[in-house]
Amino acid sequence: MKKLTKKELKDFKKIILKKKEEVIEDFQHISDDTLKKSQKEASGDTSGYTYHMADVATDNYDREFSLGLASNERKSLYELDDALKRIEDGSFGICDICKGRITKVRLKAVPSARLCIKCQEKKEKR
Repeated sequence: MKKLTKKELKDFKKIILKKKEEVIEDFQHISDDTLKKSQKEASGDTSGYTYHMADVATDNYDREFSLGLASNERKSLYELDDALKRIEDGSFGICDICKGRITKVRLKAVPSARLCIKCQEKKEKR
């Protein structure tokens, strides 16, 4: 099994750092729009009038949806950080299950991939 070259690892590190920057930016945007605003500010209604129940439900749904997105972004950050650690320890690009190589095409598409395509498919079928 041929390992990735130092240049390839350096290129993947750049890809991962760029992706991490994008995820942090997205997370910050979600945070600014959802977590730092009150429900009235988020809906654009700053008047003193009370909400209609349907408006409150919609606002709550939007807030929960945004919190779910933020949670997914946090998970993505963890996975990208983990990929950076694997670059440093030499295990990047090696499948956790079969110990075979993960294709460069897959790593470019999913830089945090820990499994080759075959093992990922088997895992998803379970």
